[in-house]
Amino acid sequence: MSHILIAEDEPRIATFLEKGLRSNGFTTTAVSSGLEALDLTQNHSFDLLILDLGLPEKDGLEVLEELRGQGQTFPIIILTARDDIHDKVAGLEGGADDYVTKPFRFEELLARVRVRLRRMPAINGEEQSILRAGTISLNLRTRQVTVGDTILELPAREFTMAEAFLRHPGQVLSREQLLDQVWGYSYDPGSNIVDVYVGYLRKKLGSNLIETVRGMGYRLRA
Repeated sequence: MSHILIAEDEPRIATFLEKGLRSNGFTTTAVSSGLEALDLTQNHSFDLLILDLGLPEKDGLEVLEELRGQGQTFPIIILTARDDIHDKVAGLEGGADDYVTKPFRFEELLARVRVRLRRMPAINGEEQSILRAGTISLNLRTRQVTVGDTILELPAREFTMAEAFLRHPGQVLSREQLLDQVWGYSYDPGSNIVDVYVGYLRKKLGSNLIETVRGMGYRLRA
């Protein structure tokens, strides 16, 4: 299981990232300052770092420079509100592997994390690339869904929701959890969009696949 370090000083975003990544099979550690990030990387092994630039004590670009100067080769994805081209160039030329600006969609960040981890030798085999439940399988690399002998192409959000269910067969997922994983932290929690998309999946994958757990959420029949 890949271990991701999150250096983010905004607690709400750090919590959101940890919840989303853990629900997708990753192990996470979160720190809120640049110095903490540097200290941890000296004594612990991480597979990827999600790095904010506006960190206290030591700026994210300084953290990046020190890590690369020490010979650290794990992928680093900058996640920041700074959208100035000079910051982007400085980050990428300083050794970051990717640069994502806030606000962001979790599904896009997750895709970028997976891409970076896939390019690392000896790690790829640890993350499951095909999820199965009954007659349904999801290929996370080709983004294809197979139901029996039929191959389906799902729109991006339907695929992400199906992935969330297949990663947790038999487990109740609340509407809030599904909102977080599929639409991101900024989406209106009062919306009924989760119910609408569950309806889409039932029509395409099977009406009995996802059951409603009254007052709690939805569960994929294991």
